[in-house]
Amino acid sequence: MVRVSGGSVVWDQSQEDWFGAVNHLARITPWLHTPARVYAQLGVGAFAGLLLLSWWLARGDGDLRRVAAALWAPIGMLLAIGINQYLVAAFAEPRPYTVLPHSLVLVSRSSDYSFPSDHAVMAGAVAAGIWIAHRVLGLITAALAVLMAWTRVYVGAHFPLDVAVGLLVGAGVVLVSYALVRPLARHVVELLERTRVRVLVTAL
Repeated sequence: MVRVSGGSVVWDQSQEDWFGAVNHLARITPWLHTPARVYAQLGVGAFAGLLLLSWWLARGDGDLRRVAAALWAPIGMLLAIGINQYLVAAFAEPRPYTVLPHSLVLVSRSSDYSFPSDHAVMAGAVAAGIWIAHRVLGLITAALAVLMAWTRVYVGAHFPLDVAVGLLVGAGVVLVSYALVRPLARHVVELLERTRVRVLVTAL
């Protein structure tokens, strides 16, 4: 691929080599283009559904500790995405198709920066949040998060390190933030359990 001069790419040559390998795979697997494109763009909806499922399972068990974790998961995700905006602006890494204009791109081109990936941050945050509340569902979500990260590279939207760091940022923010707010979150859930909106925290 021909590289154009311009913005700075984190781990420059290695990143471009890794991206080139995945982009080559995309060129020789046209049968995978549609499912990869659909998941890369619309897979966010699946993570929203998993957040709801995590809350529903915790609520059904009547375990207020798990309910507190399940309710914090979407809040932690939004916090992670918000923090990521500062990282994206600080690194200002161009998109792969800006640096490597002959890349195969399967999604609409965006003018915003690439590192870390917002989609990967979201996926990593949701996976970590659900894992706190429900271990098995959390592992399933983690696998889907890795798949989301991979498809974002496959469709040409990100470099590999963009999504790898994104997953770590998302998961890290949720885990650290919940450790800090856990006593308060549990206290709030216990208070709600004694009110008319107790149906939000327990089905028992």
